[in-house]
Amino acid sequence: MPPYFPLNKSAVNFNVTIDDLIPVLNYTNPYDWQTPDPQSSALAAASTTNPWLEGTWHKTTVVNASVILNFEGPAIYIFGASGPQYGSYAVTVDDVQWTYSAHSATNASNPHLLYGNPNLSYGTHQLTIRNLGAAHPSDEGASALLLDYILTTIQLAPPGATVTNTTVDANHPAVTYTGGWTNKSNEDSRNGTSFHTEKHGGSASISFKGSAVYIFGDSVNDQGPYSVVLDNGPIQTYGSLGGGEGGSGRFYMKTQPTLKYFASNLDSSQHTITVTSNVSSTGLSFSE
Repeated sequence: MPPYFPLNKSAVNFNVTIDDLIPVLNYTNPYDWQTPDPQSSALAAASTTNPWLEGTWHKTTVVNASVILNFEGPAIYIFGASGPQYGSYAVTVDDVQWTYSAHSATNASNPHLLYGNPNLSYGTHQLTIRNLGAAHPSDEGASALLLDYILTTIQLAPPGATVTNTTVDANHPAVTYTGGWTNKSNEDSRNGTSFHTEKHGGSASISFKGSAVYIFGDSVNDQGPYSVVLDNGPIQTYGSLGGGEGGSGRFYMKTQPTLKYFASNLDSSQHTITVTSNVSSTGLSFSE
């Protein structure tokens, strides 16, 4: 077990919000989940009344459908829905599992807190959310589970420190590309462009000093899995698309910059991060 370092409320802390369509979430079988199309005109029209983060959610009635998140930090919160159509679910952090029910006679205010834990050790954790369906009589036969977003708190600096944010655009000379990257026009990306590769093994690297790093890019239908290596750490693999429409095989896309990787609690030395495309005939975009 890592040493226990609880959240220091006097430090420079930052909340990282992970929407349901962000690729850092690993849906073990995306076909088990339903989600609205984030590009639909109907969703845009309802943007002022839609209670869900960025208008989207992932919903399943499949027993044992699950989603996994690896994160660093001493706090994690899961938001979704509670009401007559929802049943039981399990939350596992590392090797500890808790079971809950989202069933209630009336719909709760959305989004609804499904789980919260502010007392984890400050280190690397794995979160798994698994649908249990109508596991208990109190669920009254309801079997759905809905995920809206996950929030985790990270520490950027010790108490009294000053933190600044530096954004490096994809066309900055500090970013080194190998493997046939092209600059593509995308009005939703920073400065209207993003970089894209269709070559297996095509990579983008940058060296930096900082306590945290975030990579943003779009997630569209022509993209596949990618991997990220930070310094000499392990290879971490992610899928580019966030979910499916009820097993139909259609995966929705987001052309706006979405979080494709983040890491925190880094020391003051120089770091190098590399993003690599893992498949051929698909793409990986890197926007900032």
